[in-house]
Amino acid sequence: MNILNWLKPGIKVKRWIALGTVGIAAMSFGIGGLIFNSYFNILLLITAIITGILIIAFAIKRIMNSLFELINHAGLGPSVDISKLSDLVYEKRLLINGPKIVAIGGGTGLSTMLRGIKHYTSNITAIVTVADDGGGSGVLRETLGILPPGDIRNCLLALADTEPVMEELLQYRFNDGMLKGQSFGNLFIAAMDGISENFEVAIKKMSDVLAVTGKVLPVTLANVRLFAELENGVIIEGESNISKREQNKDVPIKRVFLKPDGAMPLSEAINAIDEADAVILGPGSLYTSIIPNLLVDDIVKHIEKSNAIKIYISNIMTQPGETTGFTVCDHIDTIQKYSKKRIIDCTIINNGSIPSWLRGKYTKDGAREVPADIDKIKEKGIEVVVDNLVYIYKNLLRHNSRKLAELIMKIILERKLSSDKKRMIEYYYLNERLNSR
Repeated sequence: MNILNWLKPGIKVKRWIALGTVGIAAMSFGIGGLIFNSYFNILLLITAIITGILIIAFAIKRIMNSLFELINHAGLGPSVDISKLSDLVYEKRLLINGPKIVAIGGGTGLSTMLRGIKHYTSNITAIVTVADDGGGSGVLRETLGILPPGDIRNCLLALADTEPVMEELLQYRFNDGMLKGQSFGNLFIAAMDGISENFEVAIKKMSDVLAVTGKVLPVTLANVRLFAELENGVIIEGESNISKREQNKDVPIKRVFLKPDGAMPLSEAINAIDEADAVILGPGSLYTSIIPNLLVDDIVKHIEKSNAIKIYISNIMTQPGETTGFTVCDHIDTIQKYSKKRIIDCTIINNGSIPSWLRGKYTKDGAREVPADIDKIKEKGIEVVVDNLVYIYKNLLRHNSRKLAELIMKIILERKLSSDKKRMIEYYYLNERLNSR
């Protein structure tokens, strides 16, 4: 930066720098007189110090006003309302001091939860499955050889600070031609992958473009495929075929596995788990969104070793072809079957009622409300938190992201931060945010 540019006319900074210099001189005169026992009257010296401080403060304020006015009118960035600057700074401080959260999963459930959490902390790492092979993501995976971008796109948008029109653009799906059914956001990620070293770098670049709060990471860069073995021995290849299978649709899943074996996780994902205050599993499809992440080498080991509180968010409804007839405890048992260790300390369960018309719609598709066998869960030493989490969006059942985020933050506040004297500032900021909302 050329310092001489500040001396050019029109910047409206020079006059305030000069005034600030006068203030410094007045303050220096007063302090010097007191230190060296000047012949000047003490009252005069004190007045000089106070006057100097006031002049310096006024000059700094005017310099900042000039700079923000320049930004607002020069097209250098978003308009800044100076009157709201202190609120923006305080908001940023709250988020920076928020707890470190790792959310593991995929699908709609993960992105829904992230939309609520981002209002409490900017220290978020979403670790997303890359086993998806259906829809537009599957097409791009087959034709371009990239990892499936769909779930990652949804998480990026959930954490992004964008205008509504930008989100609408990135979620737009083409209705005709060769791109029919393809999302513009998926194409954006594919293009970013084309100009980047690898898929991980492409996601980071897109995060910068969208001003994403936190990080979104693929669990692995390996090109893995998900397989399911049914109880009758039939092997189903592909994530999209597991829950939507027509043949053997009533046969339970015996196990799921990835090919090729030995997929390695991103080191950044491992580091995030190690440093986390909370590791969250779900909400999302048990066998196709949550467990595929646990099948990647070292993920379970680091979750188990982490000092984080481990939270499982139960689905509201069962999923035909995956969890038909499952209770919440069955979901937990299945996760622990693949982890071989207890990696759940607390589970969050919905107790809100579902409108009969919507329940009927899901029942017609073979889905039921997941029974909350709370006593069985508590027998495992797992804490249970229940609340009304029902939210209806476009005639679809979703978790209420605001309420879900509040519950998660209260759990972290009470079980993690309240007992750590070294983190009282973080405790204060989070408690302040919860009370203000």
